[in-house]
Amino acid sequence: MKKSMLLVLTIILTLTLAACGQSSSNNKTANSSGNSSANSGKELSGSILAVGSSALQPLVEQASQGFMDLNPKVSIQVQGGGSGTGLTQVSGGQADIGNSDVFAAEKLEAAPASELVDHQVAVVGMATVINPEITVDNLTKDQLVKIFKGEITNWKDLGGADQKIQIINRPSSSGTRATFEKYALGTKTEDLAGAIQEDSSGTVKKLVKETPGAIGYLALSYLDDSIKAVKYEGVDPTEDNVANGTYPVWAYEHMYTKGEPNEVVKAFLDYITSDDVQNKDVVELGYIPASKMQVQRDIEGNITK
Repeated sequence: MKKSMLLVLTIILTLTLAACGQSSSNNKTANSSGNSSANSGKELSGSILAVGSSALQPLVEQASQGFMDLNPKVSIQVQGGGSGTGLTQVSGGQADIGNSDVFAAEKLEAAPASELVDHQVAVVGMATVINPEITVDNLTKDQLVKIFKGEITNWKDLGGADQKIQIINRPSSSGTRATFEKYALGTKTEDLAGAIQEDSSGTVKKLVKETPGAIGYLALSYLDDSIKAVKYEGVDPTEDNVANGTYPVWAYEHMYTKGEPNEVVKAFLDYITSDDVQNKDVVELGYIPASKMQVQRDIEGNITK
């Protein structure tokens, strides 16, 4: 009888230990399954509205989809409208994130700008783009200034065919325009009669492609064979030349929040700055991870190594 009871107790103990081991294994699997709140055991839920820069929009849209796949109870809506719009809306509380190609202090008054928290997620280069039929392949700073001030109006004056120059510009609220004027032209320009103005980088690209004699400017993330990117002072607008400081027309991409972000927004910002997104999505879409930059730039535009 004693031997029988000992055998039964041994069997029970063995089964209990096996069950505990299985439970521990299941817990480890669950905690490494991939959603951003797994470590805390809390599933993220909520909504995010990100508004602003169309230059940054492709990256935010792609990262949003990846984040929502991991967190199905989170909804993220991404809208363009330009950096000025994004900064104004996040400052006013209409948006959770204001996407911008420029520092907030360049667009907003000091008081509202001081309330915003800067989250730099990448670097973007800006290129002068022209209709692919135009034979010009290099423009100097002086030539660009004269084009956008209306002092040069025909491509024949730049070594091209006898063809009128058609400017495709961005509105004054655009961070892409601010970056181009600050680092390519070195001056602000007025809106010229006859110039076409568009809010969206995608529309600018389409118009440059389809309009004879057209010139505009776009983030490197929008470049492909349908348009022609020209050299600036003899330097190609490439990611390598931006990273090493040879090509000067670039800016940080900012995602501003009003004060510190809430849990869901913070999780999304952590996701977009994670190594996986920086080394995959950021690079694939034509942006440059900030970690790859060999130079830095302050709000005044000064470059340091």
